[in-house]
Amino acid sequence: MTRWVPRYDGGRPAGNPCSHTWTADPAPLTETCPACAARGRAPAALLLCLTCGHVGCSDSSPGAHATAHGDSSGHPVARSLAGGREWAWCYADEVYLDPLPQDPLPRPAPQPAPRPPESVWDYPRPPAVREDDRLVRVECAGQVVAETRRAVRVLETSHPPVFYVPPADVRMDLLFPALSGRTWCEWKGSARYWDVVVGDDVRARAAWSYPRPEPGYTVLTDFLAFYPSRVDRCTVAGEEVTAQEGDFYGGWITSEVRGPFKGGPGTRLW
Repeated sequence: MTRWVPRYDGGRPAGNPCSHTWTADPAPLTETCPACAARGRAPAALLLCLTCGHVGCSDSSPGAHATAHGDSSGHPVARSLAGGREWAWCYADEVYLDPLPQDPLPRPAPQPAPRPPESVWDYPRPPAVREDDRLVRVECAGQVVAETRRAVRVLETSHPPVFYVPPADVRMDLLFPALSGRTWCEWKGSARYWDVVVGDDVRARAAWSYPRPEPGYTVLTDFLAFYPSRVDRCTVAGEEVTAQEGDFYGGWITSEVRGPFKGGPGTRLW
């Protein structure tokens, strides 16, 4: 199937419309004009009927073979079989047509390069803080509780990374201060805990934040971190996260992170 477009002022007023710009492209029924061949004539340049495949000479005088076929059949469009520039003529609308340039096939979207493996035993202590522009999403009880490309990762020896999300990218209407419990991190300071509440679904202490973090970690102020084990789904760049083992730590394990990880039985003193 070829898409045609009326030629700009092809002997006609500019903008002359045509209702036959979508046409089939059938195989020619012959290699020459049969009527000319029967008379021993060398045909003029040939036209191919784009309805039935009839081939006739392109002599434009009345009764010439391509024109006669168009008049008798009512088939509207014939295209040139001559080499060089491709064109067509619409008998019905009396306008030259040129092929509409074809859009190139769409290229597949480039895929991000795989991230190099990271061993949690190469992470430092005190922990390092790193910005991360991958799409981070937290889902709970049918709601997207957090979604951002402005996450901050905290990287600490023996732990999978913890992702912290800026409060502007969190559904704070679904978070409520937990009734009890604060913890102290020797590096980051006093942590505050949050319940995620969606209707009647309550996920106690599913998130935490540092309202007044210690010097060196002020970038985390009021950012929210979520326990993957206490919500329904956490993803990083579309990859579903595996929760760090244990109830206390909230690390996010993705495919590039290598262990062994602190958190399981017998690892508390690592």
